[in-house]
Parts: sequence; C-alpha cells; structure tokens
Amino acid sequence: MGILTWIVFGLVAGVIAKLLTPGRDPGGCIITMLLGVAGAFVGGFLYNQLTGRQQMMQFDLGSLLVAVLGAVVLLLVYRLLSGRS
Repeated sequence: MGILTWIVFGLVAGVIAKLLTPGRDPGGCIITMLLGVAGAFVGGFLYNQLTGRQQMMQFDLGSLLVAVLGAVVLLLVYRLLSGRS
C-alpha cells in the first residue's frame, strides 16, 4: 500500500508543483506528473533519512507536503538541466 500511496501523492504533488513553479516545462504534463511521482519518492526517502521516522507512508498533510517539496525540487532541477527556466 505504501508504494501506491506515493504514486497517488506523486500525481497530486506533480500538479501542485506545476502550479507553484509556473513556466513552460520542457517535457509537458506527463513529464511533470512523473517528476511528481519521483519527487514523492525522493521527498519521502529524504524525510526518512533526516528524521528517522516512517510517518511519510500515511495519508496526511505532512506527507503531501513532503511529496510536493520533493516534486518542486526535482522539477526545478529538471528545468536547470534541460536549459529552460
């Protein structure tokens, strides 16, 4: 159930990250959503490493915040690497 949770959170996080970081994305909506899913995993992993808590696998506001932050970071890195801002 944990992986499915992060996929759903990631899709939502990708949409929210796109809204928080306006501008043209090099890959379009599909890439943005995939970056959201990846950001959710990365954010959850980093949260676990930094805090040592397993809380991030629950459906709550804190988990969504971690997923959105991870998605925003990955989206910004993707934009930097692709040469568009």
